[in-house]
Amino acid sequence: MTLSAVLLVGGESRRMGRDKATLEFGGRPLWKRQLEVLHGLSPETVFVSARTTPPWLPNDTKLLLDEPPSRGPISGLAKALAAIGTTHLMVLAVDMPFMTPSEFGSLLERATERRGVVPIIGDRAEPLAAIYPVTAAADFQRALAGPDYSLQVVVRTLAATDKIELCSVAPENVHCYGNVNEADDFNAFPEFGA
Repeated sequence: MTLSAVLLVGGESRRMGRDKATLEFGGRPLWKRQLEVLHGLSPETVFVSARTTPPWLPNDTKLLLDEPPSRGPISGLAKALAAIGTTHLMVLAVDMPFMTPSEFGSLLERATERRGVVPIIGDRAEPLAAIYPVTAAADFQRALAGPDYSLQVVVRTLAATDKIELCSVAPENVHCYGNVNEADDFNAFPEFGA
């Protein structure tokens, strides 16, 4: 099993009112923190998926720009899966600052040569902190070409065809999958210190 990684930063941050990737969290901008989580898992290549070139783009990453019109995260995932030269792609959204290296590492431990892992909380998949096999590329391309851009639908298709395992998140780790869309969302987790 070989790994690539992608940081998804393509959102427009409308509710936040500014670029979420540059928000400070724990003394670092979100983009830097999230890339540190991904680099800590030793991928061969790290991509940044965005709608436009971010001014903070590090030299040790490769940029993937969404093809217009962007269809949200599904556009970035389809492009990243088409670009990798490895068997698996680790995916992390920039607005999930509570993800820990140990929680992401536990997902990686469940991945196999032919299957990825998508965490699930209740009956809802968390497709933006997950691991996909390169064989899922065609499924993402089909979804991107269709009328429904829901990642939940793509994930269910991948699970039904045994390309991913749906992995229940332990109650004590549910907070790792929280995301920030508004400034007040940081306040929900004061122990992390924005």
